[in-house]
Amino acid sequence: MRTFLIIWLGQFASLLGSELTNFAITLWAWEITGQATPLSLIMVFTQIPKLLVSPFAGIWVDRYSRKHLMLLGDLAAGLSTLTLLMLFLTDQLQVWHLYLSGAINGLFGYIQGLAYSASLTLIVAEKHYARATALGSVQMSGSYVLAPALAGALYAATGLTGVLSIDIVTFGMAITSLALVKIPQPSEQPTKPKTSWSSLAFGLQYLWVRPSLMALLGFWIVNSLIGSTIFAILPAMVLARSNNNPLIWGTLLAFFGMGGLLGGLTISISGGPKRRIHGVLIASALWKFGIIVLALAQQTVTKIGTALVCGFCSPFPESANQTIWMSKVEPEVQGRVFATQFLLTQLSSPIGYAIAGPLADHFFEPAMQPSGALAGFFGPIFGTGLGAGMALQVSIFATCGMLIAVGGYSIRQLRWVEIT
Repeated sequence: MRTFLIIWLGQFASLLGSELTNFAITLWAWEITGQATPLSLIMVFTQIPKLLVSPFAGIWVDRYSRKHLMLLGDLAAGLSTLTLLMLFLTDQLQVWHLYLSGAINGLFGYIQGLAYSASLTLIVAEKHYARATALGSVQMSGSYVLAPALAGALYAATGLTGVLSIDIVTFGMAITSLALVKIPQPSEQPTKPKTSWSSLAFGLQYLWVRPSLMALLGFWIVNSLIGSTIFAILPAMVLARSNNNPLIWGTLLAFFGMGGLLGGLTISISGGPKRRIHGVLIASALWKFGIIVLALAQQTVTKIGTALVCGFCSPFPESANQTIWMSKVEPEVQGRVFATQFLLTQLSSPIGYAIAGPLADHFFEPAMQPSGALAGFFGPIFGTGLGAGMALQVSIFATCGMLIAVGGYSIRQLRWVEIT
């Protein structure tokens, strides 16, 4: 676990810096535009390059040095952040620059993440798989705890300058940690594909003859669509319903992170549920229910408590899902299979991100104004005015996600994915 922990620490520093930047950029974009669409478009531009490169990334990860690919990812992200800083200091930063930066970070971040996930089975013993994936959730949750308070203070004091500067330093820390360790490569296989398209074909063929993995993949495709429509407007919803108070959004993120940290530590210590599929389906349903409560809540204390519970549930689906894939796919083909899995899973995400902002700005928000078409029926539940339409939209998609998670138990291949 020594190599894993060194990499983990470096990537945690990098992730913390990235979350500082994401938080500050969200505030900056909302202040400049006052609309949900730009926030959702940042996510669209972040996601699309991942999908375009995914047919090629699997073979790169299986063929080339995974350590070098991870170093390349951190270097490209650091240079992107440095460019944003230069643009801001020269008073030339515009919203479309955030789209371009998101595309660069999404592209190289995906390659790095794929190289990292495909390396886990070679640097971590099988008995530690669940703990390793849980510590990955701890990374994200820990950054959610620390980043909002730090970003809020830095943004108030220095604007984007201080936040982006710290982000650049953390990328340097991540690169240093990678330079200190040796990341093994899988043994050469005579069946390795000669082209990227044959890599994708290999992944598709591998999954097609494994109905249980196909069922899990199908669930995750739908889950990604629903999750993207929620995440795309969640910051805008909270800011709109709190009179643009960044402290409220930062506090909710922090408590979400605290809950996620507790959830990740729980999995790390206990190893997670013995039946991983319970972690996927039950925790997904609970998480979506928490989002509904968050959208309905009027009191800040209720929102904070809900964020804590949602955060606790959030590591379980991803950790359990990744553990299932790691245990059922051979290490020497994980790069290609995981790339195919990612492509198929995430195809729906840009759709969700793309429709969420315009749907909020042009339908749900106008419909939930005091004289809007939906205000008469839903107004007593969600209130009316700024943010009420987004709250209704989030609740509708979260309800669908909760019902789909519970309904997953009716599919035999999904219910018994670990033993079939």
